[in-house]
Amino acid sequence: MYNMESLNLFIKSIFIDNMIFAYFLGMCSYLAVSKTVKTSLGLGIAVTFVLTLTVPVNYLLENYILKPGALSWLGESFADVDLSFLSLIFFIAVVASMVQLVEMVVERFSPSLYASLGIFLPLIAVNCAILGGSLFMQQRAFDSVGTATVYGFGSGIGWLLAIVGIAAIREKLAYSNVPAPLKGIGITFIITGLMGIAFMSFLGIKL
Repeated sequence: MYNMESLNLFIKSIFIDNMIFAYFLGMCSYLAVSKTVKTSLGLGIAVTFVLTLTVPVNYLLENYILKPGALSWLGESFADVDLSFLSLIFFIAVVASMVQLVEMVVERFSPSLYASLGIFLPLIAVNCAILGGSLFMQQRAFDSVGTATVYGFGSGIGWLLAIVGIAAIREKLAYSNVPAPLKGIGITFIITGLMGIAFMSFLGIKL
């Protein structure tokens, strides 16, 4: 039963609650980096990795440190402590730490990808899709760290599919007769809207 619920959450986070097409989070990186499939794939993997790590870590922070009564494990005197006002600061600190780790790994093992991504790799730290994943986790009050991990991973895969999909289309558009006023970002916005409408068809899936 638990495995089925996790699978349902995984599929839902990819297709139905897609960070790009359902909530339009992370659009700046999505539009700027999606010129080639190679760089889009690299950034998508990095975002997936960061989401997969930050959502469960922030879940643990939320449930064992931040929310009202979370510090009761330290003793009865801490049962009334409420540190929820620090949630954003803690969440962003965790995200920034993970992004720094990803940046060092990419620079070490793939200098060409590091150069291609440029400023958008460290800017994952302020990618609203990353913070959005942790805030949605907080809002939905998942029942376990495993569920939070599944949600983070699925959200990352959904973002990866979105950016790789638009990059593949943009590469093909280079050989298409696009009207001059729509070339570049204009036609990208139109295609993104159409892809968003296409993803809305998944709302009919009963999970």
